[in-house]
Amino acid sequence: MRSTTATTEGPAGLTPLATGFCFGEGPRWFEGLLWFSDMLGEAVHTADMSGSLTTLPLPGHSPSGLGFRPDGSLLIVSAERRQLLRYDGDTVESIADLGHTAPADLADMVVDHRGRAYIGSQAYQGGVILRVDPDDRVRVVAEDLDFPDGMAITADQQSLIVAESIGRRLSAFTIGEEGELLDRRVFADGLDGPPDGICLDAGGGVWTAMTLAHRFERIEAVGGGKGRVTHRIDIGDRVAIACTLGGPARRTLFMLSSTEVYPRRLIGTRLSRLDAVIVDTPGAGLP
Repeated sequence: MRSTTATTEGPAGLTPLATGFCFGEGPRWFEGLLWFSDMLGEAVHTADMSGSLTTLPLPGHSPSGLGFRPDGSLLIVSAERRQLLRYDGDTVESIADLGHTAPADLADMVVDHRGRAYIGSQAYQGGVILRVDPDDRVRVVAEDLDFPDGMAITADQQSLIVAESIGRRLSAFTIGEEGELLDRRVFADGLDGPPDGICLDAGGGVWTAMTLAHRFERIEAVGGGKGRVTHRIDIGDRVAIACTLGGPARRTLFMLSSTEVYPRRLIGTRLSRLDAVIVDTPGAGLP
């Protein structure tokens, strides 16, 4: 991985950490670093708390979701090739081909404590969640989702929450003993905009990137599928893409934003940005 350092300017109240990448996605906090994909820049970056960046080039791939298996290896979703990659610190290899199973390009991913990877396939209708097991076998575990995007697993490992962007809702599943997804239900519906990347906190809230609303929101379930927004972080005219909680005590909310909601319009640019803010309630669950 090669190293660089970048700084930028952000809205009042936010700490700007880094810029100089094309389209940031899938942030994950692991072993003292923030890891995130640069889909159009064909790379995975890490950032420390001062904003110093390192880069793992991935030519020919459009990396999206990230996650770590129990052995510390990094799993990387190759969105357009519909593959799952593995990086062991030295080499990158393809470990699963999802092309015959996924109805559309791949998106975000969450990896559970057993190393099972749950990956969304972003069909506007009929989207699915695929599970890649530690033996690299692929299964469809949820169907008929409206553009599944960000995913997270609760701290008790009992539930998976997914953002359905086109449906403007957060949906939840119970995770069965064998990793199956059961008992689909609405966590929060009628959101302010299409949700993208998500993460969970210890108070039961879901931090969500609200793309077209130009902000990040913390949402709690209040019953009946009607979520309640408890906190909003406006980011001006920028587009909210993804977020995760990490840093000291896991109370730093890392936020990736861009200047355009349609990634293809950003090819060749370096306009994405990473900001951070300290929040009251620490992160919980996965990622």
